[in-house]
Order: sequence, then C-alpha cells, then structure tokens
Amino acid sequence: MKKIKAGIINVTGYAGVELARLLCRHPSVELVSVTGRSAAGKKLKAAFPHLADLDLSITADLEGDVDVAFSAMTHKASAEAIVPLVKKGVRVVDMSADFRLKKASQYAEWYDFEHPAPELLHSAVFGLPELHRSSIAAAGIVANPGCYPTSVILALAPAVKAGIIEADIVVDSKSGISGSGRTLTIPTHFSEASDNVRAYGLGGHRHLPEIVQELDALSAPGFVSVTFVPHVVPMTRGILSTCYGNVRSGKLKGGREELLKIYTEFYRNEYFTMVVAEPPETKHTLGSNLCLVYPLLSAQTGKMVVVSCLDNLVKGAAGQAVQNMNIMFGFPETAGLEAVPLYP
Repeated sequence: MKKIKAGIINVTGYAGVELARLLCRHPSVELVSVTGRSAAGKKLKAAFPHLADLDLSITADLEGDVDVAFSAMTHKASAEAIVPLVKKGVRVVDMSADFRLKKASQYAEWYDFEHPAPELLHSAVFGLPELHRSSIAAAGIVANPGCYPTSVILALAPAVKAGIIEADIVVDSKSGISGSGRTLTIPTHFSEASDNVRAYGLGGHRHLPEIVQELDALSAPGFVSVTFVPHVVPMTRGILSTCYGNVRSGKLKGGREELLKIYTEFYRNEYFTMVVAEPPETKHTLGSNLCLVYPLLSAQTGKMVVVSCLDNLVKGAAGQAVQNMNIMFGFPETAGLEAVPLYP
C-alpha cells in the first residue's frame, strides 16, 4: 500500500514530539517534514534522541508536498499557518484551539484574538471520533479537542444524550504537568510543582466553551451549565476527571444497572473509550490512546458521578490526532495506536 506523506508543524512541543513518536511506526504514513523555528537546522534525532530512527531535519516551514499536516502550534499562530495549506487542498488536523469553536466571537472572549478565517469554522469538524466519526471522514480541517474536554465530554456524553442528568454539572479535573506545555514557567518549575496540587482557571478556563458546545449539541442549545475546575498535580502525564450531576426526576429507576447499560451501549463499538468495572487510574492509560469511563450513582445522595481518565498527550492530543487522520484517510482506526498502557 502506498503511504501518505505527513508533516508536523511545531514538532518541538510535547504534543508535536509525541505525534512524531506515534507516526514513526505507522504502517501507512511517511513523516516527511517537521518544523520548529527555535530548533530550525537541527536534526530531529539530535533534539530528541528517542526518535533516532527518524532521519529528518527540523525546518522553519513545511518542505515538500504533504497529504496531511498536523499543527501543534499555539492558538492564533496555528490558524495563520493552516489557512494557506487548506487553500492548497492539504487536509489538516489542528491540535490547537483555533477551529474547535463554531462562534468566531468566542475567540475574542476566551483567547483574546480575532479569528483570521471565521469562514472556515463551520466546515471544520470537532475531532472527537466517538461523536463525529462520519463527519471527520470527509473533513478538510479536523479540530482536535483539548485534553480536558476529551475526558469530560466522553464522561458525560451518554448521560446528556439519554436525558438522564440535570443541566447543572460540576467537573473536577486533574492533569499532569505536561498539559501546561514544554515552555518553562514558574508554576511548572520542579520546585513549585513537586509535592503540590493547585487549582487554576477558576475565573473560566479556555476549555470550558468547547465542553459546553459539544454537550449542548447532544441535548438542547443552552441547556447545559458546567462548573469546571481544573487542577495540576505533580505527575508528568494523565488526566482524571470526576463529573457530578443530579439525576432528572423519574429517570434511572433501574438504578446503577440501568446507568451502566446506557454507558455500555453508547460505547459498545468504540475502539478506545471503554466503560470499566472499577474506578480507573491515570496509570491505567499511560502511553495509550485509551479513555476509561466509570459511571456510578452515589449511595448517599443519589447523584450521578462519572470518573474518566486518559493520557493527555495521547488520547488527549497526539493519539487522537492520529485516530482522526486514520478516519480521514480510510485507514484502520487503530493503526499506529495499538500500544497497551505502560506499567508501572
């Protein structure tokens, strides 16, 4: 089978280099170009010795023709890099936030910039295969979801779709430090992050609007109200989200057995999202493209509680990007993503 040619824009961040790791063993993809302006001119294997099998130079811009481009740029810069590629007919998987939201006005509100190509927002597809697989297959731009939204939406989608949960939802999410990116800041400095847990984004985290957008689409516009509180914990990888909501009156008369049936049916044919019998831990997904989901009803309050976990750099970023690419080009959805979690 002829391989497609792929390029990565900004390979030097955590998501970009994780993507290179996954693509270097993909049976249907040849990685032909990687960019990173701060490291332009260096060999990829010199910058990242674990990628010694990839004999590529890091360049300032993509070189040569590619069938698919992955952008791991920051918001705004990503859109600016992607638009010329889209006009040339290159299919794109964007790992920034630049095409996730359908309303251009939300970029000024949440990301502090005016979107450079608002006309493309409605044709871009939110890249959560469990919800949008058929649309992803035909898309020119796939907007890879954020790591937090992936864990939260997958935890709540079956309940919202089934109409068993009240509108007011509370989400507590905890992420490893790699979710903050590779650029060193004071909060991610070892001495600050080690032996420490902190909440942040309490005034409104940028991932909140995509969570609400996707859950609203499963119910009724404006129905869902989400209180989202993210935390950073002293580990490298992983996200664990715990979601709380009240059961709607008259629903779930069959108790947890009925709840489990709703969740099991929703994810019955999925490759990577699994309903599990015990509360999942971040170690259970480390290095894999899995998202594990555990729904229950509180014995004390009757509230619905759903725990989900994933690796923020795989299912929360690069792995999901590869999964989306597989769907776009008609490859087996699991191609390049078969690795089981690392343990311990």
